[in-house]
Amino acid sequence: MTTTASAPTNPSAAHGHGGTPRPARARAGKALKGFVRVPGDKSVSHRALIFGALAIGETRISGLLEGEDVLNTAKACAALGAQVERLGEGEWRVEGVGVGGLATPAEPLDFGNSGTGARLMMGMVAGNPIIATFDGDASLRRRPMRRILDPLERMGVQVVESAEGGRLPVTLKGPRDLVPITYETPVASAQIKSAVLLAGLGAPGETTVIEKEASRDHTERMLAHFGAEVTVEPYGSHGRRVTLRGRPELKPAPIRVPADPSSAAFPLVAALIVPGSDVVVEGMMMNPLRVGLLTTLREMGAEIDVLEERIEGGETVADLRVRHSALRGVDVPAERAPSMIDEYPVLAVAAGFARGTTRMRGLSELRVKESDRLAAVADGLGANGVAYAIEGDDLVVEGRGEVTGGGIVATHMDHRIAMSFLVMGLASASPVTIDDISFVATSFPAFVPLMRGLGAEIEESPAA
Repeated sequence: MTTTASAPTNPSAAHGHGGTPRPARARAGKALKGFVRVPGDKSVSHRALIFGALAIGETRISGLLEGEDVLNTAKACAALGAQVERLGEGEWRVEGVGVGGLATPAEPLDFGNSGTGARLMMGMVAGNPIIATFDGDASLRRRPMRRILDPLERMGVQVVESAEGGRLPVTLKGPRDLVPITYETPVASAQIKSAVLLAGLGAPGETTVIEKEASRDHTERMLAHFGAEVTVEPYGSHGRRVTLRGRPELKPAPIRVPADPSSAAFPLVAALIVPGSDVVVEGMMMNPLRVGLLTTLREMGAEIDVLEERIEGGETVADLRVRHSALRGVDVPAERAPSMIDEYPVLAVAAGFARGTTRMRGLSELRVKESDRLAAVADGLGANGVAYAIEGDDLVVEGRGEVTGGGIVATHMDHRIAMSFLVMGLASASPVTIDDISFVATSFPAFVPLMRGLGAEIEESPAA
């Protein structure tokens, strides 16, 4: 019998998709102090469940992020035949069915707001002779899927049905014999790379993905962790060539999920901009392909000390001590984007409190995230008195060392926009209001209590 145990109920999830918007407001108050451990890394959490389902035997996972996005991936793995069970807070077990052993799901797979879950599991399903329908909420239905479908079709997957432009809902039919390919990704995207490699597990011979700019490498690391034969070679000046030998027997392997750098970004930036703050973020992943924000903030003059660097579950982690700092504007190169693509909204907030010009280059990928993040960030900055410009795919922020605030920010159902501008409110002259905090539950259900525990003044559903 296949079961999925649900995580504890969370009030932040109550209106996560399509319910009544719940505004929230953040205001400046006392300095932020204390120790925090943010939720487990979302990218690793998705992959831990997926690889557990593709292994033969039981995989134990600790520190799993129990946000809506990851829980939807857990439900999808169960619908495809794996046994998925919650044992306690962050503790899960997955009894896998092996590569090629997935079953046809009885219902469409609903990924809510999660592009990562939907795109990776399209690749996962591709190597099985089954039919599966992928769907999500209104936000996810607007996001491009053609970039995943193109390489999968080259491998022999049939797109039975899709919405206009290859968008969700999408129905895929896996072939009996998948064709291995060599594929150069059109943009630096761990989701495209991972979908092709997950599909390649079901193909005979070697499947190769070439990236001109290296994206996060959690899939390659986890393939090796579960016993697959995968090689990674340099390609050009910034790229990588990843080759996977197909049809392995993946062996179950325990996984401890490190703290998510994308979630750690919020208390980290808050501590930098709120005067007098001194915060330690514990156990953050220090994967070189995920610490672009850390590199950038240090260039801006951030006082961040790396403590007790260590290895956990195949990933380097460390504790970070962060103190209020006088930030200055910098030029952020385009090649850094893949290592911090989800952190640009909160970096833009930090740039508003810096002195001087910060130019963030090459942000085209932000236009196709949960929202058009480039436009949403720019609108939020403008609503709160921060001077900005969008020049091509660059975002330019003119920092004055302080932010007026007082604005209302449209979140566009995007959790990172919501959290970024609440962080802004913690240090601005007037409070900052967001129109809906509901979607924070997709990645960081405990965001508000965690920040309040440091001393942040955030109130939900303020009076109009």
